[in-house]
Amino acid sequence: MPAPLWQGQGNVAFPGCAFMIRVSSGFDSGNISVLSTEQADDIRLAIRQDTRSPHYQWFHFRLSGAKDVPVTIKLVNAGGAAYTSGFKDYRAVSSADLETWRRVPTEFDGKVLTIRDTPQADSVRYAYFAPYGMERHAALVARVQRHPRATLEVLGQTPDGQDIDLLRVGEPGDDKRAIWLIGRQHPGESMASWWMEGALDMLTDSTRLLDRAVFYLVPCMNPDGTRRGHLRTNANGVDLNRAWAEPDPQRVPEVFLVRRRMLETGVDFCLDVHGDEGLPHNFIGGFEGIPSITERQLGLLNRYTAALDQRSADFQTEKGYPKSAPGKGNMAMCTNWTAERFGALSMTLEMPFKDATENPDPEHGWSPPRCKELAVACLEVLEGMLDELR
Repeated sequence: MPAPLWQGQGNVAFPGCAFMIRVSSGFDSGNISVLSTEQADDIRLAIRQDTRSPHYQWFHFRLSGAKDVPVTIKLVNAGGAAYTSGFKDYRAVSSADLETWRRVPTEFDGKVLTIRDTPQADSVRYAYFAPYGMERHAALVARVQRHPRATLEVLGQTPDGQDIDLLRVGEPGDDKRAIWLIGRQHPGESMASWWMEGALDMLTDSTRLLDRAVFYLVPCMNPDGTRRGHLRTNANGVDLNRAWAEPDPQRVPEVFLVRRRMLETGVDFCLDVHGDEGLPHNFIGGFEGIPSITERQLGLLNRYTAALDQRSADFQTEKGYPKSAPGKGNMAMCTNWTAERFGALSMTLEMPFKDATENPDPEHGWSPPRCKELAVACLEVLEGMLDELR
């Protein structure tokens, strides 16, 4: 388990009052190291690296003792983060109630990420994106498992000893499509968990899809990284989405166990849900580089993305990742492995940490409610293509 987190604190004096500002991150999905809190206008913090990995970018911390006081928070090592392009034109999120997350003024000079705010409560959280920790995951699983057509299966345990949860919604059948939805391979991409919550809300509120397909959902592939406040890796410092070709059951039990279950159920459709630090767009990455790609698969991919573009004002098809040349795809990635192994329509959905340029929201940016809305759109498009998947 992660080492205890150090909580920094300092006294800040203002005319007519004296109080103590504290910054802490000793909670589920927290990440920060405290360097100095002596001055409200120069709070100095640093983002911790993932365990056994040089990656870092995710931050999530609590600021207390500064209600109605203008603060300047400096993340002094931001210039060495994994994806510094993610801090360009970026604004951090803040919340006092842990439900509504608003964007706050944020600047990046290439070295230091500076957040400016005047907290309206005694305790306020700041984060890279709206957090979705393991406690909320547990509540989601507990709620969904009560649905009459839902079943919880624990595939095994993570290196830290957490359960790897698989939710099956609907019943298997020879004439039913096997749909796999995976979220949070990269723990810092918390938008994936909000998307999964939206998908599960839809599936447990409607029987239309369940009568024609069975859904296998892994809402959180990386429980250890999520709880530890990692950006990209599990407790062993491994990027799960680079381990699908030959997963070591000791180093990446998460991938080994999910992949083994896929081989048992078969896969007709797989959507691996992520977030992209740099691009202010929602987009889909495909499997163009797999060795055995077929025109049928490409046709399904093009029809799905075109339909989603028509269905959702938040989605677009012009911006995204470069397509791999035939036979040059990274087969250690989930989307490529599932497309190759099963001949399935398999895709990676990417959502922004910033805002969706196509449909901006100045107050909240890309946000949990919009992640959930996009999940509904994705499943509605899927419903219209179920018969074509096999």
